[in-house]
Amino acid sequence: MTLDPNSLPQVRGVLTFDKDLSGLTWLRVGGPADVLFQPADIEDLQYFLRELPRDIPVFPMGVGSNLIVRDGGIRGVVIRLGRGFNGIEIDGQNVTAGAAALDAHVARKAAAEGVDLTFLRTIPGAIGGAVAMNAGCYGRYIADVFQSARIVTLEGEVKTLLSADLAFAYRNSDLPDGAVLVDAVLRGSQGDSVELEALMAAQLKKRDETQPTKDRTAGSTFRNPAGFSSTGQADDVHDLKAWKVVDDAGMRGARRGGAVMNEMHSNFLTNAGGATAADLEELGEEVRKKVFKNSSIELVWEIKRIGEPTTP
Repeated sequence: MTLDPNSLPQVRGVLTFDKDLSGLTWLRVGGPADVLFQPADIEDLQYFLRELPRDIPVFPMGVGSNLIVRDGGIRGVVIRLGRGFNGIEIDGQNVTAGAAALDAHVARKAAAEGVDLTFLRTIPGAIGGAVAMNAGCYGRYIADVFQSARIVTLEGEVKTLLSADLAFAYRNSDLPDGAVLVDAVLRGSQGDSVELEALMAAQLKKRDETQPTKDRTAGSTFRNPAGFSSTGQADDVHDLKAWKVVDDAGMRGARRGGAVMNEMHSNFLTNAGGATAADLEELGEEVRKKVFKNSSIELVWEIKRIGEPTTP
């Protein structure tokens, strides 16, 4: 523990010092955070951020579905939203979802009310992370349905952001550094609830047939690269998949320690048992090097990697 408990604001939520984060990530790896803060509600979060000394780093963490925490852990405060931030309310075609609401739950609850947000059903994680990375599948993205979001800034102020503020791009949005997203309003198209349920069932079936849903992964490891035309210019129309260039480089099934590029889907970095964060990250970097050597394509990490490595 590197932070003095007396230096932190007194809150109604839960402060846990030297918190092991491995159990909070889907890959089950990672070292401790100096402090984990789970706010009771938005006012508790505002007070904490407003009173927190400015020299203490802050990292907002979702459900850990798309995250590698390095083995040395995280210096500063990790903020993780829980029950006070997972509500889902539907008003016509608008769905207001707390940042901690799971994507799948939002899709199901919306479908029951005849609102089509079905693309969220198979996306791992929660709404906060989905907005932060402009998550998407089946040709639809958060940017397509996004109306607004509320954040709490490092100064403890609540601000509303619109689509233009976030400048959505492929797997990215411009959330202010350190800001904690607390909820978002999404607008889906109208649909028949029975048909929407059937569509989601078909999506789940397809996912389970093509992806290693029972293994310890963090979803897609690398972003799909842009294709390239015969002149070497980027070709956004060409549908080039990350798994294909990984396969072409001979890296399907590649291993390092307990980490493996999944045999079922080679764009899924997997903890096959006993992997460290270093195993996973180093294997991912080895894949990137092999792919670049084989095809001159530079894969970009989709999994977020944070924290410090262990000291040799």
